Amino acid sequence: MMTISIRLSPAEAELIKGYAKMKNQSVSDVMRKAILEQIEDEYDLELYEKAMTEYLKDPVTYSLDEVEKELGIR
Repeated sequence: MMTISIRLSPAEAELIKGYAKMKNQSVSDVMRKAILEQIEDEYDLELYEKAMTEYLKDPVTYSLDEVEKELGIR
């Protein structure tokens, strides 16, 4: 396990403490979840941008029926 310190203004600290209390969570849990969600959101956006770039190079799409038929599912 690792411990990380951050510097917060008194107002920021109170805001986070109040939010944690409202959610019945520890400040540590609130901070951990917020950071991990931010990382996940940025990773998802990066994947979306790569996929969209590839799609724009070759904008071919297939319906669900076409995919199922091609894969022999139907």
